Amino acid sequence: MTTLTLIGKPDCHLCDVAHGVVDHVLADLPERAAAQVEVVEASIADDPALYELWWEKIPVVLIDGRLHAHWRVGADRLHDALLDAVAAKR
Repeated sequence: MTTLTLIGKPDCHLCDVAHGVVDHVLADLPERAAAQVEVVEASIADDPALYELWWEKIPVVLIDGRLHAHWRVGADRLHDALLDAVAAKR
């Protein structure tokens, strides 16, 4: 499985936009690839360690624990990165 982690906080407009991009990209992935992606959501409001690391960069997208994007998430770039991550695990 490939893990996409979306880090944000409540009442964050950019976080809401990023969530929408993630949903859109997952819906556009081939079904076999989408089935291999697990989405984990985390909030800096609930985790002091996440807050310390990411408070000024949210929303943050990690793919398999590695930074993919912060502030703005590009759909095309995320799509390609997820396909690459899934393919690398086959």
